[in-house]
Amino acid sequence: MIQSIGVPGLIIILVIALILFGPSKLPQLGRAFGQTLREFKDSTKGVVDEVTEEFNIEEIKKEEKTN
Repeated sequence: MIQSIGVPGLIIILVIALILFGPSKLPQLGRAFGQTLREFKDSTKGVVDEVTEEFNIEEIKKEEKTN
């Protein structure tokens, strides 16, 4: 979805953001967006790690039962 926006679309989005929030608020908004994205990535990585660990534990138990 984001790949189809292109450079002209990004320019339009930036202009709209400048009109709505003003140039003084854009750095704050960018920082807040970056922090939110980072927290989301960290939490999803944690969930994926937990599921992978559980899967590995189940595989080890299955191997022990067959041996």
